[in-house]
Amino acid sequence: MDISEITAGKKSGPLDPFRRAVLRGLAVLLPPLLTIVIFLWVWNTVTNYLLTPMEAGAERLLVNHYQKRILAADQIPANQVNRDPQDEVPEGRAIHDGFRYHQADDGRFVLAEDYDFLQDEIGFEPPMKSADEFYRVFVERKFLQWYIVIPFFLCVFLMMLYLLGKFLAAGVGRFFWMQFERLINRLPVIRNVYSSVKQVTDFMFSEREIEYTRVVAVEYPRKGIWTLAMVTGESLLDIRSAANEPVLSVLIPTSPMPFTGFTVTIKKSETIDLNITIDQAFQFIVSCGVVVPSQQELPGAQSILSAPAE
Repeated sequence: MDISEITAGKKSGPLDPFRRAVLRGLAVLLPPLLTIVIFLWVWNTVTNYLLTPMEAGAERLLVNHYQKRILAADQIPANQVNRDPQDEVPEGRAIHDGFRYHQADDGRFVLAEDYDFLQDEIGFEPPMKSADEFYRVFVERKFLQWYIVIPFFLCVFLMMLYLLGKFLAAGVGRFFWMQFERLINRLPVIRNVYSSVKQVTDFMFSEREIEYTRVVAVEYPRKGIWTLAMVTGESLLDIRSAANEPVLSVLIPTSPMPFTGFTVTIKKSETIDLNITIDQAFQFIVSCGVVVPSQQELPGAQSILSAPAE
């Protein structure tokens, strides 16, 4: 029975072209969309739990520092308010110890240079209900703009990651980390989530010590069932001697998450070298065999798969 006879037995419905077009559109749209969603989720998490608290702490420190510049009304003599020995001082201004001040609505005074900076920054008269509120706005405008905060935060964040990595690489840090993971592994529900997330992060960020040389097909777990495997080496000498021929050590990854698998030693003569790359092999495994490399596709394969079995 040829392919035309198989495909002739299936009747296509009127909505099949529409359904295939929708699925094809989803297949194109979902990968970039999910990638953007994941990165946005990571950024929002970092922003909410790291950037925002650090920004709030920096704001408190800066405001406390600048509030030391505030002078109470009784600290400036009355004859120094609204009058400069050299020229007229505008209303609400004063001069004290060689510094110009501007009076807020609560009667206290802030430095005139800070007031002029904020006025130039926002383009109108700054809010002056209280000197404390003025310096909160002043700090936000002068030090907490996004083009200042984000680069500074990234530098601090990278430095924290560097120091954390150095600490965990040391003996004391490794000991505390092992104790922490031992505690996590004793928690019934959390340990399952933690182990799954750790597998993904280890695969993405850890330095890979396993180097795959090529992709082969082996009959595993029994004869007649073919499985993709990654060649990692020539295995052990004793096994080679027992087999009386060259052997290979291969890693058989599992679908759909090829972060774990099985290490198997197999005779070299029982392997088939495949004309695909390592990345194509991982795509094939993650997709459970749906994504087939173009050089390995069989003409008319889609028609065969969609045809009903007799």
